[in-house]
Amino acid sequence: MTREQYILATQQNSLPRTEHPQFYPVGIYGWRKRCLYFFVLLLLVTMIVNLAMTVWILKVMNFTVDSPLVLQSDRNVTVNARNHMGQLTGQLTVGADAVEALCKRFEVRASEGGKVLFSADEDEIVIGADRLKVTGTEGAVFGHSVETPHIRAEPSQDLKLESPTRSLVMEAPRGVQVNAAAGDLKATCRKELHLQSTEGEIFLNADTIRLGNLPVGSFSSSSSSSSSPSSSAPRQTIYELCVCPNGKLYLSPAGAGSTCQSSSNICLWS
Repeated sequence: MTREQYILATQQNSLPRTEHPQFYPVGIYGWRKRCLYFFVLLLLVTMIVNLAMTVWILKVMNFTVDSPLVLQSDRNVTVNARNHMGQLTGQLTVGADAVEALCKRFEVRASEGGKVLFSADEDEIVIGADRLKVTGTEGAVFGHSVETPHIRAEPSQDLKLESPTRSLVMEAPRGVQVNAAAGDLKATCRKELHLQSTEGEIFLNADTIRLGNLPVGSFSSSSSSSSSPSSSAPRQTIYELCVCPNGKLYLSPAGAGSTCQSSSNICLWS
């Protein structure tokens, strides 16, 4: 191609075209536009219904800033706790018949100070309240032993330890002390009352010691004629305390000398 031909071809390409330009419409028209408006309207209606349902649920549940959160169910309400691996670590189920907690350790703390009021795990149950009060008519029933350093009744109330069908045993390696600071101490039984000291002694210390309902010995036939009082003798008011060989105590009418030997026939029936 010569230089003149190149220049001529270049000039012809740079000349403006005389044809009319063609315009293409840009946008969504027709049924596409109507479908778009329909979906936008449907989305707006869905948002309004969703907002109305949310407001209705909050109103039914009484959920406000100042009131507590209320969860209701026809059967039960279950709250689960899981770790980062998705394993169940704790569960609280509130049902119509019971409230069940599934966890390694269950604690109830005070609102002020965070003091542990009640805690339970696999090994033990700890009650940390200052006072444990059982108001049931049958009291508290324990299947095994109960360890406590102090048992005390409420003010102006009596403390009663009772075993209705079996025996009541009080044992202590360093001694058992029963003290009534402002009242009487009574021990009553149906059959026999034993006071036994294997190595020490039984010490009775009081201004007056009384032994009631002791049997009164009678004089033997050999000494009745010489020792028995006559019918006109005054009533016997003084007695001598006697002891049988087996330790039984009895009374014998006092005389000028000891009368235990003459009235010792009561020891034969003991």
